[in-house]
Amino acid sequence: MKNNSSKKIISVLAVFAMFFVGVWLVMSLFPATTESPKYNQFLQQVEQGQVSSVYISGNYDMEVVLTDGTKYQINIPSRSQASNDILEAIESAKATNPNYDITMDFDKPDQGSIFDYIFPLLMIGLAIMLVVMLFKKIGQQNNQNINFGKSKARVNENVKVRFSDVAGAEEEKEELKEIIDFLKAPQKFNELGARIPRGVLLVGPPGTGKTLFAKAVAGEAGVPFFSISGSDFVEMFVGVGASRVRDLFDQAKRNMPCIVFIDEIDAVGRQRGAGLGGGHDEREQ
Repeated sequence: MKNNSSKKIISVLAVFAMFFVGVWLVMSLFPATTESPKYNQFLQQVEQGQVSSVYISGNYDMEVVLTDGTKYQINIPSRSQASNDILEAIESAKATNPNYDITMDFDKPDQGSIFDYIFPLLMIGLAIMLVVMLFKKIGQQNNQNINFGKSKARVNENVKVRFSDVAGAEEEKEELKEIIDFLKAPQKFNELGARIPRGVLLVGPPGTGKTLFAKAVAGEAGVPFFSISGSDFVEMFVGVGASRVRDLFDQAKRNMPCIVFIDEIDAVGRQRGAGLGGGHDEREQ
C-alpha cells in the first residue's frame, strides 16, 4: 500500500511539474509582444515631433518628456525594440521637420537576480529528468511484456535450513535423506543402475511444514532452491503457463543439481473440459 501511495504522489508531482515546465517553455518561446495603446501613442507623438527626451531605465520602463514639459512613464516591450521603434519614428518625423531629434538616455540594463539564471536551468533539468523517467517507465513496461511468459520462480542458492530446524517427522526425514544422497553423489547411484527420482510429492494440510522440508533437503544437499506457487502458472491468456513451466525447467537445468519446489501444485491441473463454455482453460495446457 505504501508503494502504491508513493507512486501516486510521484505521479501527481510529475504531472504538476510537467504543467509548469510546459507553461514556462511556452512563455519563453512565445513571449507576449502586444504593444500597449500608451506605447503606440508615444510613437505617434514622436512622429509628430512632440517628444523632447526619453530615459530608459531597466529593461521595460521608460520616462518620456514632451516638448511642453509634460512627463509620464510607460512600459516598453524591450530596450532594443524601443530603441529601434524610436529611431524609426524620428526618421518619420524628420520628413516634416529635418532638424527634429530626441535626447535618449539609457540606464544600465537590469541584470536580474541569480534566480533568473538558476530557474531556467532547473526547468530544463526537470524536463530532462521527466523525459528520462518516462522512457525508463516505458522500458520497464516493455520488459514486463517481454518477460510475461518467463518464470516467476524465486531462487535461493544458499539455503541455510537444515533437518535440525524441522521438529519431529523423523520418518519423513529418513525417507528424504535418500533424495539428499542422490543429489550429493548421483554418479554412485548411476553406476549401480539406480534411477534418480523425478520428484517427491509432499501431501498435507497448510502449515504442516512441507515448504520447510523442501528447503531442508536443499540445505542438506547444498543445492539451489527454486520456489514457485502453482497459481503463478495460471494466467488469463492460454499458453502463458506452459511457457513459464518450460522457462522454469530451463533455469533448473542450467543450475542442476537443484530442487524445484512448486507450492499448491493442485492449482495447476484439472480435468479437461471441466470449465464452463466451449473454450479451453489455461490449466488444460
